[in-house]
Amino acid sequence: MIQKGRPSNRCQKLITRQVNMAVRTPPATTQYLDWSETPITFDREDHPIQVPRPGNAALILEAQISGFIMSKVFMDVGSGINLIYTDTLRAMNHSLANLAKIDTTFHGIVPTAAILPLGKITLDVIFGKPDNFRREKLDFEVVDWPSQYNAILGRPAFSKFMAVPHYTYLKLKIPGPKGVITVSGSFTRSNNCDRDFNKISESFGMHDELARLKETTDLTLLPVSERTAPEMEFNTSNDTRAHQVHPTDASKTALVSSNLNFA
Repeated sequence: MIQKGRPSNRCQKLITRQVNMAVRTPPATTQYLDWSETPITFDREDHPIQVPRPGNAALILEAQISGFIMSKVFMDVGSGINLIYTDTLRAMNHSLANLAKIDTTFHGIVPTAAILPLGKITLDVIFGKPDNFRREKLDFEVVDWPSQYNAILGRPAFSKFMAVPHYTYLKLKIPGPKGVITVSGSFTRSNNCDRDFNKISESFGMHDELARLKETTDLTLLPVSERTAPEMEFNTSNDTRAHQVHPTDASKTALVSSNLNFA
């Protein structure tokens, strides 16, 4: 049986304390990120003349990385890291000796293979034109593997630039100091990268086979001839023929290799 009554002094004090705490605690305020004040929209003005196979083309853009213009930067919203390849760094004359060490292994970069990056490097990345551009510092994992791309920018780059992609129009929009920056991709460029990937993927099996051969082959041993030792011995009966060396005496002959041609 429940009886109605006044709350005890202890309960009343607890309720009063909770009410006072609610009054004294300031309301939560949103901590806005930089560049979040700029609205980004897409409309028919962004629509390309033609969209072949909507959604099938990768978003591959031009960007400036550490002062070098890269024409094949893959914008991959499915990646949790930014990647750059050793071939790209070598072309930029960047040394690989001073990379920051990391011990992270990740999958999905190359088929059926786990990748251990050589290290990490921080580089300036610029999107836009001289009259309106954004520059941000991004951390890249360095991978020693062939690729059809110069670099891959993942979610860390999207977040840093507050960038919004449109995979149907192949465009990326970024808040800039003089308005929204629009970076356009190319369906032709995407198709070319797909073809390059097919060529590179064909070599994956060859790389694996060469690695297995290196593990199982003793390079200190000389190659074994296909002929056995008895077959390699010189036989005077089978491998030579007699030639008369005296103009009138037929008994004076010399043995000459049967493999020699007549002059």
